Amino acid sequence: MSDLASRLEARIAREWQQRGPLAWALTPLACVFGAVALGRRAAFKLGWLKSVRVRVPVVVVGNVTVGGTGKTPTVIALVQALRSAGFTPGVVSRGYGAKITQPTLVTPTSKAAQAGDEPLLIARRTGAPVFVCPDRVAAAHALCKAHRDVDVIVSDDGLQHYRLERDAEIVVFDHRLGGNGFLLPAGPLREPLSRERDATLINNPYDRAMPPWPNTFSLDLAPGDAWHLDNPRLRRPLAQFAGERVLAAAGIGSPERFFATLRAAGLSPDTRALPDHYAFSTNPFVDVDADAILITEKDAVKLGAWHDARLWVVPVEATLDHRLIALVVEKVRGRSPA
Repeated sequence: MSDLASRLEARIAREWQQRGPLAWALTPLACVFGAVALGRRAAFKLGWLKSVRVRVPVVVVGNVTVGGTGKTPTVIALVQALRSAGFTPGVVSRGYGAKITQPTLVTPTSKAAQAGDEPLLIARRTGAPVFVCPDRVAAAHALCKAHRDVDVIVSDDGLQHYRLERDAEIVVFDHRLGGNGFLLPAGPLREPLSRERDATLINNPYDRAMPPWPNTFSLDLAPGDAWHLDNPRLRRPLAQFAGERVLAAAGIGSPERFFATLRAAGLSPDTRALPDHYAFSTNPFVDVDADAILITEKDAVKLGAWHDARLWVVPVEATLDHRLIALVVEKVRGRSPA
C-alpha cells in the first residue's frame, strides 16, 4: 500500500471517530447503506431469503464495525473453552485474501496465501479442523462431512453471512467501540449498534469504561513470552527487551492495540503500522536500525520466503469470562447435533 493510501486510511479512521463535516456530508449514503442492510436482514428473518441449518450448532464470532477488533484470539479461546467443556469444535472462515472458490481444509502446514492468515493461525494454535470458503455454508457442510466427530462449529467472522443459520452470536468491539455511531460510509458501522446479539465482548487495553449494554463482557488479551521466528524454541520474556533498540510492527486491523500491549509490558518501542493482512512478500525492515523487531502471530504465519534474525513473535492469550463461556455452552447444548 502506498504512503498516500496509508494516510487516506488513517484519515478515514480518524473521521469515523467523530461527527465532523465529512461524516455529516456522507450521512445520505449511510442512510442508503442502512436501508439495504436492514432490508437484507429482514428478508432472511421473514424467510424470503433462506438460511441454511447445518448438522451441528453454530457460534458466530464477528463484529458490526469495519476493521479488526480481536476476533481471532477470541475464536481461539472459544475453541479451547468448548473443548474443555467436552465438545469437539471445528472452525469455518472466509479466508480473507485466499484464492479459493471451494471449501478447503486448512492445516498447520498450509500457506497463508492459499488459506488466509487468520484461519492458518487458528489451525496452528487450536489443532481443530478449519475449513475456509467465501460461502460459509459450503465450508460448514464440508467440515461436517470430513469430521463426523465435530459437534459444534465456530464461525470466524460472518456475522452478516445470514445464509448460515446460527445458534449464538458474539460481537467483538475494541476501544473504539462504534466510533461516531454512523453507518458506512459516514462511520465504521456495518449494522446499527442496537443490532441483536447474544453477547458483546469489549477488547479494551486502555481500561475505558464499559458500555451499559446487556450481556457485555471484557476481553482480556495478555502477551506471552516472545519466541524467535527462526528458532521457535528460543523464548524471551518481554521485559528482557527493555534495554534494546526495539521496533514493534503490526499488520493487523488496529496496530496501536499491539503497541499498547507492549508499552503496558514496560517497553518503549519505535512503531511501524502496516496495512491489515499485509503480505510480507519482501522484507519491509531492511532499513530498520534495531536490535529486535517484535511482530504479531498473525503476521508471523505469512513469513517464510525471507529471513531476518531480529524477528521475534509476541503471542497473545485471550481470557474469556466464565459467564460468557457458560452462556455459549447453554446455547450449544440447547441444540444437539442432528
